[in-house]
Amino acid sequence: MHNPISRRAFAGFVLAASLSLPAAMPAAQAADYSKDNPLKVVLVLHGTLGDKSFFDSAAAGLEKAKAELPVDVKIIEAGYDRGRWQPALADATDGGYDVVIAGTFDMTGFVAELAPQYPDTKFIIFDDAPDYSTGCCGNVMGLLYQTSSAGYLAGYAAAKLSKSGTLGTIIGMDFPTVTDFKVGFDEGAKAAKPDIKLLNAVSGTFSDPAKGKEMALAQLGQGADIIFPIAGGTGIGALQAVRDAHKLAVGVDSDQASIFEATDPAQAAVIFTSVEKKVGESLFIALKDTIDGKAEYGKRLLLGLKDGAVGISRNKQYETIVPAELRAEVDALQEKIASGEITPATVMK
Repeated sequence: MHNPISRRAFAGFVLAASLSLPAAMPAAQAADYSKDNPLKVVLVLHGTLGDKSFFDSAAAGLEKAKAELPVDVKIIEAGYDRGRWQPALADATDGGYDVVIAGTFDMTGFVAELAPQYPDTKFIIFDDAPDYSTGCCGNVMGLLYQTSSAGYLAGYAAAKLSKSGTLGTIIGMDFPTVTDFKVGFDEGAKAAKPDIKLLNAVSGTFSDPAKGKEMALAQLGQGADIIFPIAGGTGIGALQAVRDAHKLAVGVDSDQASIFEATDPAQAAVIFTSVEKKVGESLFIALKDTIDGKAEYGKRLLLGLKDGAVGISRNKQYETIVPAELRAEVDALQEKIASGEITPATVMK
């Protein structure tokens, strides 16, 4: 089901997919980390766990690191009050950790401000990267994900599955790391059915399930029979609307059907696949390479389908809902994207 990033592939990202700049910090020598002398890591979330999406994926990667690596992990939930985000990150950075992790464009500016003040601390920002040309961030690793390459596959399958000929997407905000999902999804859908109708909406928030449900109901009312919410917690409400209408949905960031399986099987049953941004796996590998002295900071890494950093969920819902012939088509498309024969559009540069 999952296609974890290999350590060899991740090391290759540093050479092939990264933007190297003079300010980059050379790969550190491997330290003698052990259970008695662990790498001290803190993840600062500008939100809370339980989003069944982005933040949960990041936390899962750290839990995996805690189980398999000599690391000491702390997760700080700063909540959704923007006024708390910078102080939470500053407090964490001042806490004596070896690696400070934060995510998305909302936190990048804060990381860029703090990193020069703590040159001996390493920072990882996932789903965004600072402007390295300013010389601010030789101790910062930026992990970005070209999700359009996986969104293309989901869009193609959705268009083929749609009986109404209308699909809907709901994004939290119109920002490259969010919009890239939709760009690929829309392109893949049009490749499958050039006359497909696409309904697109922007919620303006990632933390309002009621608004997500309202927007999904509007799209369902306009004939959409498959909806792709790309909106964090807001998207949970959209998924609920799809569940109640007995239509289909595409999950985002993580394998959302598997996440819902135990607590809401009816919800899981309508999510025929998810476009996965393998945040947790990329963080795990980044920490492992940090311990091994192989991770270079001061780099911007853009990871995509060919790297195994994004993909679609091929779970029991996928196997049940998507006919074998269509699954074979999607597999063939994935191979063409990975080989470069097909290059989905992207807003990630």
